[in-house]
Amino acid sequence: MNIRKATIADLNAIEIIYNDIHTEEEKGNQTIGWVRDIYPTRMTAEESIFRGDMFVLEEGEILGAGIINQTQVDVYYDASWEYDTDDVCVLHTLVISPKAAGKGYGRTFVKFFERWAKEHGLPELRIDTNVRNTAARAMYRKMNYKEIEIIPTTFNGISDVNLVLLEKNLANEY
Repeated sequence: MNIRKATIADLNAIEIIYNDIHTEEEKGNQTIGWVRDIYPTRMTAEESIFRGDMFVLEEGEILGAGIINQTQVDVYYDASWEYDTDDVCVLHTLVISPKAAGKGYGRTFVKFFERWAKEHGLPELRIDTNVRNTAARAMYRKMNYKEIEIIPTTFNGISDVNLVLLEKNLANEY
């Protein structure tokens, strides 16, 4: 298994994962809170690849992707974070292909995110997820992320989202 920066050659594979997740949600097999043609879309991945902050997880094929950067979304600024610092690293739009679900790839990607942040001198980690995404919330809880707040908002063009803000400080880890 390998996690690396995405290239434009990975765009179609990332878009397929987004579409597969939308399909699973529409069938009622997953509850993430995303909406097809609103978020995430091919443009989400393409813009991230051009910024240089999209990473992919591959094992023979692309099975996951996520955006790692220091960009905090607007709702982060009024949150009651436990750690007040500019040394923040954020994981956005973590996706694992539904065909690879339950194999630990999400956890592997989050561990990569943590190592990447630590290597770049960014000990404060922040993640958000929809309150409806109970699977992600459970994974983050097991990985010692603390739920800071749940904020009602319109998020990435999706209205009526209850956004869960999570944080973890790596100062005493690794």
